Amino acid sequence: MIKVIIKKNNELIENITISGHSLYDEYGKDIVCASVSSIAITTVNGILNIYNDAIDYKENDGYLNIKILNHNNVVDSLIKNMIDLLNSLEKDYKKYINIKEEVSICHN
Repeated sequence: MIKVIIKKNNELIENITISGHSLYDEYGKDIVCASVSSIAITTVNGILNIYNDAIDYKENDGYLNIKILNHNNVVDSLIKNMIDLLNSLEKDYKKYINIKEEVSICHN
């Protein structure tokens, strides 16, 4: 199963971790894994093409961590769009992808 953990501080998304494999089908035919990868990497590349210093990311086989460093309307909209697309995928493939939000509230 692919696990997506979205960490928020108040309402701002600060970190997204995507890990695991869906095991929907064999390697090369797994449409769930391919969809998650396409959604996530397209978002990362889009943000980096516009704002090179807005995110930091690490990827490895079956693992992607995105840390949002600088929030603005464009970055936050692209991240929200990615999460909306992943949520849509989760609705259709609940056995293969799970999304959790972790919210911490910091008072200034």
